[in-house]
Amino acid sequence: MNKDLIAIFEYLEREKGIKREIVINAIADSLRAAARKSVKGLGEKVSVEIHPKTGEIEVFTQKKIVEKVENPADEISIEEARSLEPECQVGQWLEISITPQDFGRIAAQAARQIITQKLKGAERDVIYEEYRHRAGEIISGTVKRFIRGRTIVVDLGKVEAILPERNYPKLERYNPGEKVQALLLEVRDTEMGGAEVILTRSHPEFVKQLFEQEVPELHDKTVSIERIVRDPGYRTKLAVRSYDPKVDPVGTCVGVRGTRIKNIIRELNNEKIDVVPYSDDPVQLLENLLSPAEIRKMKVHEDRIWMVVMDEDYPTVIGKKGMNARLIGQMIGKDIDVQKMSEYQKLLTIQMAELSESANEAFDDKLKIEGVSGLILESLIGAGFDTMRKFMQSTPAEISAKVPGVNYYDLAGRILDQIQKKKG
Repeated sequence: MNKDLIAIFEYLEREKGIKREIVINAIADSLRAAARKSVKGLGEKVSVEIHPKTGEIEVFTQKKIVEKVENPADEISIEEARSLEPECQVGQWLEISITPQDFGRIAAQAARQIITQKLKGAERDVIYEEYRHRAGEIISGTVKRFIRGRTIVVDLGKVEAILPERNYPKLERYNPGEKVQALLLEVRDTEMGGAEVILTRSHPEFVKQLFEQEVPELHDKTVSIERIVRDPGYRTKLAVRSYDPKVDPVGTCVGVRGTRIKNIIRELNNEKIDVVPYSDDPVQLLENLLSPAEIRKMKVHEDRIWMVVMDEDYPTVIGKKGMNARLIGQMIGKDIDVQKMSEYQKLLTIQMAELSESANEAFDDKLKIEGVSGLILESLIGAGFDTMRKFMQSTPAEISAKVPGVNYYDLAGRILDQIQKKKG
């Protein structure tokens, strides 16, 4: 019994998941190639048989039986053939056994190289078979080592996976031996002819899968995650919808006293997570994302939304380095321009003063402001602001003093919109 070979069979089956027949075929192929190179007098018809239980190897070559040998590599004389097989006849093929000891150092070396190549291919096939259909699934492993800086090699058991530096948040730190969960992103070929499993912890889908693990209602489709965006390590936003009017989608995902979402936040190393109700209306979805902050004024364009918020809400709406506004824009599919109320009011006052100096004769007509009640207009006219120009020449303080309760900035904004609408 070839104990070394049997040990190899068992190791590859147990540790690499490579079936014994695949290993046997790889060795047989290597020995055939090595035999042709190192053993003289062999033709092309070489075969190798390896017993799967004992590891015993037999190598055969086939030669044609002839009266007179002209090609020793492929032919054998009838006399020599009958010394091996008495009943053989001219024209038949005779299979001749060659023991592995006939292979020299070159044969063994060649066999070793080809076996390595074959086993790489076999291991790649095993990886593909076991992992390619698991793309998008969360899997667990152990940090084994680091390569190329902070790229992590993760031991999954039968194979090693790669967690590239760009695929996990910059704030996360790991040590060899630590357990790690990640999303299986893809299985791809390598330049060396093998395959590698690529993991990620920064993809939004990773957070989505964590929620599906914690929230049974996501599995049974009672609740669905309609949209999700993420700045890895800092903040994730997801919009959820319920298909059952009795089920609150946000409360379901958060859990009683936050039990469900706390587990996810812990796995993400305290990354902030915002869960909001989904709406097909971009403006309603925007308001949901901004709550409790309120939009004081807004204009919706094809590719962006301009809005004004109170000064105290501005830092929260914008977020650190504009991150929150950027994520909100990604959620609704438009760029977000946010302005402080104080800045908006200051700019509006300047615009009114500039317009008051215009030669536009329509500004001297009787005051008309679209969307404003007749009672307010009569109050303004009665207080002396009977034309658009006179209103523009006034200050917020003057308007408030003579017409109490009237919002100067609301009226000024309406006038500006009215003018721009006529121009457009």
